[in-house]
Amino acid sequence: MRVLVISDLHANLIALEAVLKDAKPYEAVWCLGDLVGYGPNPNECVEVVRNLPQLKCLVGNHDKAVLGEIPIHTFNSDAHASISWTQSVMTEASLVYLRYLPERDSFGEYTLVHGSPRLPVWEYILDRFIAQENFPFITTPYCLVGHTHMPVIYKEVYPDGPCHEEPADYEHPRRLNNAHLIINPGSVGQPRDSNPDASYALLDTETNIWQYRRVSYDVMATQSRMRTAELPERLIARLAYGW
Repeated sequence: MRVLVISDLHANLIALEAVLKDAKPYEAVWCLGDLVGYGPNPNECVEVVRNLPQLKCLVGNHDKAVLGEIPIHTFNSDAHASISWTQSVMTEASLVYLRYLPERDSFGEYTLVHGSPRLPVWEYILDRFIAQENFPFITTPYCLVGHTHMPVIYKEVYPDGPCHEEPADYEHPRRLNNAHLIINPGSVGQPRDSNPDASYALLDTETNIWQYRRVSYDVMATQSRMRTAELPERLIARLAYGW
């Protein structure tokens, strides 16, 4: 099965549409959470995602914050402002959809979480030391995560850590080969690896071949929508630089 793996859309509808077009054909979609927050089109992103084929979709920390399940004072000032704005425009249908999303899911050899297998919604796997601590919490060969907005693969090292960190390779698909891996596809709506292009991945679940992909989108159009919504200027500016 050819699966489109996406994460951290953050209400960036234009980036999401570019990814969905670029990734075709695919049979199923796995979304690792944070459909909303930061961006200008939360309801539209929820509507698009919920209608994708053979969908597995998780809840992220921004999704939970918009639902009121995580206090917004735990976020930085820009995120706080964007969450407050998002709460003011969300439809009841969008809120209901987010409310029933799971924190964890699985498919065969793959575990799916937003943050980490240890703390599925909130923990950031920012380096190989944190990744190594999380491997005991994985019961499948592979765990797909989002949250950091950074495309990366961590491979467990036996018998002692820390694990091995592999940067995203956009030129060569990777056969996973039953190694114990934590894999992040990067962010669709707000990349943070100094590349503004939307990041995602394609996965063949029969051959276990993982392929990182990037696609450009109209960043200025998203920024214009954010200014119309009076979202924080720093959130607007960062889209052009991928940070």
